[in-house]
Amino acid sequence: MSQIAGWRSRLLQMHPDHSRIARSAVWVSLFALIGKSAGALKEMAIAYRYGISNVVDAYQLTLTLITWLPATFVAVLTVVLVPALVELRSKPKQEQAKFLGELDVMAIVVGLLFAVILYFSWPYALDLMARNLSEETRVMSRRMMLGMAPVGIVMLTSCVYAARLQAREKHVNTLLECVPAVVLLGFVLAWHDAGSPAPLIWGSTLGFILQAVILGVLSGRADRIRARLSFSLGSPQWPHMYRAIGVFMIGQLIMSLATPLDQYFVAGLGDGAIATLGYASRVLALLVSMGAVAISRATLPVLSELLSAGDNARARSIALKWSLFMLAIGAVVVVVAWFLAPMVVKLLFQRGAFSAADTAAVSSLFRWGLVQIPFYFAVLVLVQLLASEGRFKAMAVVAAANFVVKAVANYFLIRWLGITGVVLATGVMGASSFGCYLYLTLSNGSLKNKTGPL
Repeated sequence: MSQIAGWRSRLLQMHPDHSRIARSAVWVSLFALIGKSAGALKEMAIAYRYGISNVVDAYQLTLTLITWLPATFVAVLTVVLVPALVELRSKPKQEQAKFLGELDVMAIVVGLLFAVILYFSWPYALDLMARNLSEETRVMSRRMMLGMAPVGIVMLTSCVYAARLQAREKHVNTLLECVPAVVLLGFVLAWHDAGSPAPLIWGSTLGFILQAVILGVLSGRADRIRARLSFSLGSPQWPHMYRAIGVFMIGQLIMSLATPLDQYFVAGLGDGAIATLGYASRVLALLVSMGAVAISRATLPVLSELLSAGDNARARSIALKWSLFMLAIGAVVVVVAWFLAPMVVKLLFQRGAFSAADTAAVSSLFRWGLVQIPFYFAVLVLVQLLASEGRFKAMAVVAAANFVVKAVANYFLIRWLGITGVVLATGVMGASSFGCYLYLTLSNGSLKNKTGPL
């Protein structure tokens, strides 16, 4: 009883910053669980309807290529924008509204630019990425691209709305990430033509559009700012944004090549390999969302606020403690998930066109992919710290180095181990990333904010 009382006393004495992070992490984890459960149901429906087939190959290849540039920009914009919006809260409402209106227009313009680039570069991208896939799969991918092109534009708009919510420590945007999955699930279940790719196209596109609309309404209610579209770039926040995005974007672009790089190597193994990797990756995404997404979204506003107030040493201490805690949590998750893997994959996918042999293949790949989990959990906390400090140049260098590690590991491991080598290479990259960020955090440079908060 005395030990329980001691733990209770320690919990009651927890610093308010730790309490805020823990409370936010719990809510984000709950929302992520709901969202990813919807995603799991969507994957179950796709597996039942299509199995491991060229339709799934074409869909996953198309979705990767369509979302590659937008997702890279979203990853950069979120990390840069949330600290900026936290600091912007101290400015007059009129100044906040002006910047947000300009930001909305910029998101639309950049999204349209990405869509145009995608349209004209698609034949070359298919020649590079789908060199060993059948002609039927390649033709199907082109059809899907034309219908799913708006997804990239909408992703950027949703990112701005989600950052506004996150800056106010409102995490309902995590829950709303289930909207595209729910809409796609409905289309797949309701469509009568069993082999048609149409439900995948329409479900994905309309799902992302609906998500953006809901996020726009909720973000306006959260910060009580009506941002009117503005085509000027006169807000004083833009110079800081340009510098931060420009430097960080270089590294993130390099790092974002990891997913297309995996599909490039896996496509060389023939039809079905991309689908197998895709199913395993989606199960891994369930675990990642429960831990990494939760802790990163919970820590970023708190660390940004501390650094904005000049309390750099406390921000670093909090980040290190939560990073090591998440490393331990990730190790526990690996052990549990390793034993449950066949049962979970069977429960999620084994029905209809998805056979027992497919379950064995996906389970094996999923198990090896678990290597990345502890490092991914831990490193995202340190990423939020360096981003809040404005150390984007160092982050870009780490991203470039990690991509080199990933490419070299892919080259050798896939030759020795086949498709298993791809997911093991991701684990090697995760360990490298954690080592680099831990060194940067412990170095003297992290005690002072070199470029200042945005």
